[in-house]
Amino acid sequence: MNGPRARTMWTSPLRVRRVPPWERQAPTWREAKPAVIAEALKRSAARPSGNWYVVGASRELGARDRPYGRTIAGAEVVLWRTRDGELRAGPGECPHLGAPLREGRVMCGTLLCRWHGLGLDGRPSAGWEPYPLHDDGVLVWVRLDRAGGETPLDCPAVPSRPVPAAAVDAVFTAVGRCEPEDVVANRLDPWHGSWFHPYAFAGLRVTGTPEDGEDDAFAVDVSFKVAGRLVVPVRAEFTAPGPRTVVMRITDGEGTGSVVETHATPLTAPGATDPRTAVVEAVVAASDRRGFAVARAAAPVLRPLMRRTAGRLWRDDLAYAERRWSLRSTGRFPG
Repeated sequence: MNGPRARTMWTSPLRVRRVPPWERQAPTWREAKPAVIAEALKRSAARPSGNWYVVGASRELGARDRPYGRTIAGAEVVLWRTRDGELRAGPGECPHLGAPLREGRVMCGTLLCRWHGLGLDGRPSAGWEPYPLHDDGVLVWVRLDRAGGETPLDCPAVPSRPVPAAAVDAVFTAVGRCEPEDVVANRLDPWHGSWFHPYAFAGLRVTGTPEDGEDDAFAVDVSFKVAGRLVVPVRAEFTAPGPRTVVMRITDGEGTGSVVETHATPLTAPGATDPRTAVVEAVVAASDRRGFAVARAAAPVLRPLMRRTAGRLWRDDLAYAERRWSLRSTGRFPG
């Protein structure tokens, strides 16, 4: 076998790079123009979502005897699986006396209210109306037309991903005191990478912005730190296909085609004085390397490691998003 794919399969992705001390990096603040970030954020906010919100990981909704509850945009939502594994979703308040349906039990695919035993099989009943939902195999989405206020779409705009049979996926979730736009803005500022996450990235350079072309994307060359001076260099592209989603896709280097989807799901109602937003991040990794088949087989072991890596980054990035909201909410945000 010859060509780039053969070289990828047999050569090491590791490179030795001299990483300067944190304080000696090239400053990026001149390139990180607030207007460029603000305009990209404005365009993403104008794109339709069809009123679809990411709830969480498909695997988190695997239990057959317990419902799953979450508040989205101020609305209680309950989800559960039927006997054949199909998902159902709807308002989280029992139509009888308002009991929290998330505390109920699922028996033979029917959700039983804990207070008085009212049973719901997912079809309209006693004033309870189901919500449209979509399970893409990695994430579960629910459509809330009253909260979204847009023209409804039949399906969410799920970003293209590597073929599931050739990939390993993991989903990380965290909650911050901010609004979805603050999470999206963080991802539309790639310039902060090496400065704010020096333990993870080195030599980050933004090679293209939405101003440079028609793709409305940020192109980045960056090296992922492994140990000491060992790094894995890649080229990546950041796009915002919707008002609450940012996708990073590796376009060259190790793991080409792999994606990181960041979804910002508001938990509180719009305009809340103390907003909460859930960051639901799906990492879908793929590789042409022969050894990646072993990684797929070890996916149950790898997923906690992938979530831990995402968690460390989001500990910092949520601080960024929360700081941005704090400044915005008090009229002090300079951007």
